[in-house]
Amino acid sequence: MWAKFAGHILRKRYYIIAILVAITTVMGFFARNVKMSYEMAQMLPDTDSTFLDFERFKKQFGQEGSVLVIGMQEKSLFELENFNKWFDLSANLKQVEGIDEILSIPSIVNLKKNSEEKKFIPTRIFEQKPSSQLELDSLMKVVYGLPFYSGYLFNNSDDFTLMALTLDRKYLDSKDRRPLMDSVYSLIHTFEAETGLKVRSSGLPYIRSNNTTKISAEIKLFIVLAIVVTSIILLLFFRSFKAMFLSMLIVMIGVIWAVGFLGIFGFEISILTALIPPLIIVIGIPNCIFILNKYHHEYSIHSNQMKALNRVIHKIGNAIFLTNTTTGLGFATFIFTQSAILVEFGIVASLGIFSVFLLSITLMPIMQSFMRPPGERHIKHLERKWVFLVVKQLENIVVNYRKIVYFVTVSILIVSVFGITKIQVTGNIADDLPRYDPVYLDLKFFESEVNGVLPLEVTIDTKKKNGVFKLANLKKIDRLQDLLGEYPEFSKALSIVEGLKFAKQAFYGGDPSKYSLFNSQEQAFIAPYFRGADETSRELLKSYVDTNNQITRITAQVADVGTNRMETIMSDLKPRIDSIFNPDKYDVSLTGTSIVWLKGTEYLVKNLFISLGIAILLIAFIMSILFLSVRMVFMSLVPNLLPLLTTAAIMGYFGISIKPSTILIFSIAFGISVDDTIHFLAKYRQELKSHSWNIKEAALLALRETGVSMIYTSIVLFFGFGVFAASEFGGTVALGLLVSITLLVAMCSNLLLLPSLILSLDKRITTKAFEKESLIELIDEEEDINLDELEINSYK
Repeated sequence: MWAKFAGHILRKRYYIIAILVAITTVMGFFARNVKMSYEMAQMLPDTDSTFLDFERFKKQFGQEGSVLVIGMQEKSLFELENFNKWFDLSANLKQVEGIDEILSIPSIVNLKKNSEEKKFIPTRIFEQKPSSQLELDSLMKVVYGLPFYSGYLFNNSDDFTLMALTLDRKYLDSKDRRPLMDSVYSLIHTFEAETGLKVRSSGLPYIRSNNTTKISAEIKLFIVLAIVVTSIILLLFFRSFKAMFLSMLIVMIGVIWAVGFLGIFGFEISILTALIPPLIIVIGIPNCIFILNKYHHEYSIHSNQMKALNRVIHKIGNAIFLTNTTTGLGFATFIFTQSAILVEFGIVASLGIFSVFLLSITLMPIMQSFMRPPGERHIKHLERKWVFLVVKQLENIVVNYRKIVYFVTVSILIVSVFGITKIQVTGNIADDLPRYDPVYLDLKFFESEVNGVLPLEVTIDTKKKNGVFKLANLKKIDRLQDLLGEYPEFSKALSIVEGLKFAKQAFYGGDPSKYSLFNSQEQAFIAPYFRGADETSRELLKSYVDTNNQITRITAQVADVGTNRMETIMSDLKPRIDSIFNPDKYDVSLTGTSIVWLKGTEYLVKNLFISLGIAILLIAFIMSILFLSVRMVFMSLVPNLLPLLTTAAIMGYFGISIKPSTILIFSIAFGISVDDTIHFLAKYRQELKSHSWNIKEAALLALRETGVSMIYTSIVLFFGFGVFAASEFGGTVALGLLVSITLLVAMCSNLLLLPSLILSLDKRITTKAFEKESLIELIDEEEDINLDELEINSYK
């Protein structure tokens, strides 16, 4: 097949170039329409019960997670001049398009009882800016006498205050978010400059906006770094700007195709899909190295350019196809997770890998056919002494020191097993941010003041129309709020009950001691005042109670404590909630972004092992077809599973948790590392045939032949994945470093452990089945190719 393929490529190169240009143009068109993702990544499948609960909540009460909080702990804020600036900031922010509501001390509302009309009248405490410090102090005493706002807008124990900005979802979930946030922070920076006070910010919109900005910047950074690193390595290997330029051209076209696939499928750029362009560059370059290396080797033998190019395609086309297939399968297994963010990543990454393979095997030989043959300077790398000395030393170790190899392997295995026991599974929304990042520091500041800013929602279905306002149920809701208050990770809870307490306080003339739920007698006196509620109060009520007065919500915020602590809290909380609301009579569900994140992390980690298991089985199946020996397949998996265990142990020892940002490591690394095994065993099989089934000689010759290419490609992959260490996200840094380490260990494992096992197990592994022709045969290096029908003019 590959002989015909080689002939077609070189004969019809003009047509192929035209087709590739057309495809690239189309892909470029789709790539232009790809947008950044501005929504929280969906980790759970659409059928998951937690996801469905959250969707029902949003349908009932609207989207949560749209509140941006700003605040500070500054006594000087309550000095007249600074407070009036805070007053102006609140008013100016209210005018910004995209901000629906502002809640702050300057806009705080009190309830006044109108006995004649029997209704509560909402009135602003600060109708205008105070004109004197005495007036300000007097008004602040009124503010501090309103328990409804205490623990939320301010703390009575210190000088903390915050301002809550409710943002329009249309702006938050679109590219208009950036201008909105720029407008907000332009006003905030002006306030800081005029007062000298430091304003802190947090909330999901703030965290997501910063993450989106960083992801957008890092895409460009990673692409530039990947280009620079791989270009330098190519120049060092081949000493040719043409070889470097062609290789970079091919992988950049591959990047365009990959981004084009994003556009075709309607996917957006997320924290995972942002990694695809540099991944295509890093993984695509080894294809070019294999092709160029083989091309230069062939040309150095017979100095016939067309013959060399044809032999390149014919001889290594199948090998590169198989190695790219295993790499692509490593990514494709994420499709089975049913998690949208991983499915999208798996689809586009696997298609990108196959695309860059197709481009490499066609475009590289075609472009070389238009150029002058390589000169003596360009093929000197074939005689590079240092790499041959390294391979020679490896051969010496395999022949004479196999016991040491096994001792080191067993030692690593024991240490790894112990390290794996230390590995933890967690997932914090801000966990990947550096501890010095302002976003992380501000989040912790608000957690210290109000316990948390991440949304937590409790929905209570009384299963009866008007059931919410039955006094017995209101008391149960109050008890549940008190229960939530026992956990230091939860902020003050808000519900319809808090509003009723506020109303009771107003009924008694604003006496703070009356801030409590009314009894049955008081209910009879206060109830008529609710019937006279204005439209604003009715709209506020709708955000906490459904139209049938059957379902209500309790809103709180939770600290970013991670999935382990949240799981403990939820396990402890559930039976205590059931003791208040009998599950047979009430439906109580915990939801919100924090809960969805918790369940999403658990789901992803569970599917990590599923996807990795699928990858191992699929790759084992391919290798069984290739080598027709079950024993050889099992043995070949050993040097590739060892690096995964080593990486897991490193994560355990260094406290790197398994979380959404690091779950990619194992499937990616396994899919890439097994490429070296395929190259080695394929060459080993060829040498067996050429040397009368002399196992030792065949194994050592395979080591000499493939060792150089393994070292070259491992260097590229090691430094290529290393560019991710430049990320500001801890998970991305861990991904880059750990994949680099895994591939380095895999190279050593394939160059030392694999040939050692072959020599030690000898004929017990190299069975008769292995000697038979496989269903997918790799071309013997010693076979020549009939070029009689190939009529292409060589360009000098």
